[in-house]
Amino acid sequence: MAVAEKDLLPLLQESSCPPPCPPRKKPVRRAGRDWSQPLRRLIQGLFLALNILLGLQFVLFVRYFESGARTAHVSRPAGVEGYLPIAGLMNLKYFLITRKVSIIHPAAMFLLIAFLLISFIFRKAFCSWLCPVGTLSEALWKLGRKLLKENWSMPRWLDIPLRGLKYLIFGLFLYAVTAMSATSIEAFLSSPYGVVADVKMLNFFRYLSETAAATLLALVVLSILYQNFWCRYLCPYGALMGLASLFSPSRIRRDPDLCIDCAKCAKACPSLLAVDKLINVRSAECTACLECVAVCPAQGALQLSLPRRRRIPAWVLAAGLAILFLGIVGCAKLAGTWESHIPDAVYVHILPMINQLQHP
Repeated sequence: MAVAEKDLLPLLQESSCPPPCPPRKKPVRRAGRDWSQPLRRLIQGLFLALNILLGLQFVLFVRYFESGARTAHVSRPAGVEGYLPIAGLMNLKYFLITRKVSIIHPAAMFLLIAFLLISFIFRKAFCSWLCPVGTLSEALWKLGRKLLKENWSMPRWLDIPLRGLKYLIFGLFLYAVTAMSATSIEAFLSSPYGVVADVKMLNFFRYLSETAAATLLALVVLSILYQNFWCRYLCPYGALMGLASLFSPSRIRRDPDLCIDCAKCAKACPSLLAVDKLINVRSAECTACLECVAVCPAQGALQLSLPRRRRIPAWVLAAGLAILFLGIVGCAKLAGTWESHIPDAVYVHILPMINQLQHP
């Protein structure tokens, strides 16, 4: 039987209608203010102040020998060895081979172990909560955003290979250290150059060459224009922490049932991660800064957590960082293996000829 045109018209109109849009989610608004960022800035400020104090003490220590004992004598702060990551890698390998702690720059090893443990447990939180270079880098890109209204972004085809640079640099350092035997490590560290490697590092900044000054100025400008330029593309220490964080049980997790798809988390992420598209953030670039969690308006939609959604509040993260850092440093001090056992007479002999010392 033929169907009348007037009977088909309603069916055709119904089939041409677009499907109804899903109802917009109504978020459960977060109760109270998120305190993760004020807490993080407090930790950053305290650790930066600690590094400044250590630096000043180290300058006074070196000046005593440079002045011929005409200035006040202060003790050498072992914490400056945190700026000797290669010595830390060497001493760690030396310890794993010999089961002995080196008497030259042992604090470098203990600080490296502390930061690796932090990165393993709390992802790359060292970079965003403790690292003084990371703190300065963050201040620079925020200054750039304030001056220019926004930070620039690298095109994806350039961003990905540039991010690989820090892993390449770290790989070269790691290759050099792994190729050394325990005997060669001991010989290097006890050489005149190895003994005063910390003073050489200090003098690099005290007496900047034109090339070094131009390089640092370029890094400052690039850090103003691009978010965390040094950390994102060039820092080998950050590369090591990122590799350790890949094995971390903690990560940023997004609950798609609670998420309202506002994308505020992705816009806030300093590492430029698409947090709003992921369920678990596994990237080695994630620094557990909690910026994404702080801006999320939906209660429980985004959080740093362990498996089975055991949430890690910001104060637990901060306490964990303090316990790991102070605990390892404290254990090293109690064991008598924190300080370098270098007599003052060695500095009296070596420092006058420090400019003539060449890398072995």
